Amino acid sequence: MLENRAVTPAEPNTGDAIARNATFATTHWSVVLSAGQQKFPEAAQALETLCRTYWYPLYAYVRRRGFNVPDAEDLIQEFFARFLAKDCLTRIRREKGKFRFYLLSALNHFLADMWDRERCVKRGGGQAVVPIDAEVGEARYRREPLDNASPDRLYERRWALTVLTQVLNQLEQEYEQSRQDQLFHALKEFITADPEHVSYAAAANALGMREGALRVKVHRLRRRYGELFRTEIAHTVSRPEEVEDEMHHLFEVLSG
Repeated sequence: MLENRAVTPAEPNTGDAIARNATFATTHWSVVLSAGQQKFPEAAQALETLCRTYWYPLYAYVRRRGFNVPDAEDLIQEFFARFLAKDCLTRIRREKGKFRFYLLSALNHFLADMWDRERCVKRGGGQAVVPIDAEVGEARYRREPLDNASPDRLYERRWALTVLTQVLNQLEQEYEQSRQDQLFHALKEFITADPEHVSYAAAANALGMREGALRVKVHRLRRRYGELFRTEIAHTVSRPEEVEDEMHHLFEVLSG
């Protein structure tokens, strides 16, 4: 299952690396960080896209800190309402580093401010700028391991798994668009399952193809998975050289 298995993407060739560096300025977080007045619409959309993708790790973090379900939902909604306010881009563009760090730091500042002022969020008071489904979030939270992981550790683990889920969903969409959804579902286990529990021979037989042809298709699937994985990571860091470091960190989190 994806929760327990992460496949390290294959190393790209030099040409791929050059192409990625050339287009890196268009990734979400880099667009936000380089925002000028004339680029606000694009930067605002990029920031909202990131928040829509990565809201659950924040929800899990707040719940692990002891907030109940209604308060966690309201806090995250209010946080995003303030975080995505029009003047936030001017503040953010002075920052550097990974979006993962910046988002958690901003949330902690928000929670401290709410606590210091002894105010509680009025239920429904914040503008729902990021759609948060509390029922879905809580259902996911109830499946979290009953361990002693700190809120910070849980946040990083959920972040890593959100990246992998996002990549797998993008990959599935590509196969569906090319009318190969059946092939994708047959090959997906070669990414998400333990290698000892998958069989090339069995999969080839189920699909009615030779094992050699299946191995080629699995290789292409994994290669594309690696490309999408790097692209998703690039959306959350500020410089191309941070991609590999972030990849290694997230895999360490998942293997720990």
